[in-house]
Amino acid sequence: MPNPDPLNRREFLSRAARAGALLAAAGAVGYLAHDPAGPGPVSIDRDVSALPDFSVPAAGRKMSIARGADRARTLSLALDAVGGIDRFIRKGDHVVLKVNAAFASPPVLSATTHPQLVTELTRLCLAAGAAAVTVTDNPINDPASCFALTGIGPAARAAGAGVVLPAEGLFREITLKEARLIRNWPVLTGPLFKATKLIGVAPVKDHHRSGASMTMKNWYGLLGGRRNIFHQDVHTLIAELALMVKPTLVILDGTTTMMTNGPTGGSLADLKETHTLIVGTDHVAVDACGAALLGKRPADLPFIAKAESLGAGTADFRALNPVEVSA
Repeated sequence: MPNPDPLNRREFLSRAARAGALLAAAGAVGYLAHDPAGPGPVSIDRDVSALPDFSVPAAGRKMSIARGADRARTLSLALDAVGGIDRFIRKGDHVVLKVNAAFASPPVLSATTHPQLVTELTRLCLAAGAAAVTVTDNPINDPASCFALTGIGPAARAAGAGVVLPAEGLFREITLKEARLIRNWPVLTGPLFKATKLIGVAPVKDHHRSGASMTMKNWYGLLGGRRNIFHQDVHTLIAELALMVKPTLVILDGTTTMMTNGPTGGSLADLKETHTLIVGTDHVAVDACGAALLGKRPADLPFIAKAESLGAGTADFRALNPVEVSA
């Protein structure tokens, strides 16, 4: 299905002006709050050796690709194509939405999870009978500023979800048996050990180190400590994160894709309207499919093959026979 027309000049200038004003405020807060070395030391409980498995039984469709410009509409279509939200969320579930709130950046710049998806996904989970929905991340910039300026915090609360910011006592050391990097490392487990379901919600972005930031890279936001050291071997880290986290579902938002200057961006010129949203139970497959939105092949992103070799999923997303739908 052809993509809708790109922004016209008047819309572009209007959005650019709004983005500029928001970015100025975000930049001021981000500059004051940003720690170039990454999140600092945290108080750690050392009693946990693994994360829960949040995956659902394998029966049914595993992946869908929805095309359209309206995030709420494409999310609904994509979920229906894999069996509906009721297949994944049951009455009494405690659902955690792991968003990307890494930067104090307005949603128009597509550097973080879009608040419209947080609103709609929270609504759907609660309608399916979830007892509670919690939204969390461990941002790079000041957490309170990030959740406020991205619109994620207000959207979550207005829809009936709770928001958990990183704090002392919420991190525990994890050692992944098969890992070389994730060994005795603090992980934001506090919200997860109260959950029965875990959904990752991430934008599609260029990344200056890994080549792309999608659903597997989104789990980086569960790490504490001086995690920036992992960028020296970022592809191995992403693969290990994909093995460590076994989500119920992942949602990859390519409605607007950050094509250049990722992962922070900062200009509408970095963006392209790609009008695609991918939902799946296999985050390796979802990212392999999402690579095309950046004009890349899965082979261009080493973390995809590494994750597959660890057994975290399949890079052959076509083997899952994804359902394609259009709004």
